[in-house]
Amino acid sequence: MELLLGIFSAFGLSASAGLNAYIPLLVVGAIGHYFPETLNLAAPFDLLANPWILILLGVLVIIEMVADKVPAVNHINDIIQTVIRPAAGAIAFAASANIITDINPVLALACGLLVAGSVHTVKAAAVRPAVTAVSGGTANVPVSIAEDIVSLITSILAIILPIIVGTLLIVVFAFGIWWWMNRRSKSQSA
Repeated sequence: MELLLGIFSAFGLSASAGLNAYIPLLVVGAIGHYFPETLNLAAPFDLLANPWILILLGVLVIIEMVADKVPAVNHINDIIQTVIRPAAGAIAFAASANIITDINPVLALACGLLVAGSVHTVKAAAVRPAVTAVSGGTANVPVSIAEDIVSLITSILAIILPIIVGTLLIVVFAFGIWWWMNRRSKSQSA
């Protein structure tokens, strides 16, 4: 069961990095620093709990949050984050997976990269352009705030209650497959 919870935690943190690169890293670092009995980070990921790294991550969270709320800058930010969010997801996955499991670090990094990259791709290539088109850009700020809140809550729950995050991720993944299959069958019949 501990292995499964570790995997759920890792997937939850990397998925939240797809929405905001620095929130899950800041959450992991802060919990690792202030509550090491809850999250004891192994080297080299223990650097996330360093006070100077926590300050840097806090500044980066603020920069990303502000950049994502400014029209036109948010699209440039999404382009820049195409590299950063998957990398942050890989680090978050590997840091959390390394605590409870003995997953190969390369496999952990690859899983985190794929999960965060997939979430970011859906956000940047499908959701945000659709929100901009439908609302003329007026809904981008509330959607961005919602993404930040979801990223924060998911990051915290992934560490404290990973079973909830794991269950939600399985449901979302199953819904995504169902939607894709349904859409594909409709396009073939048309």
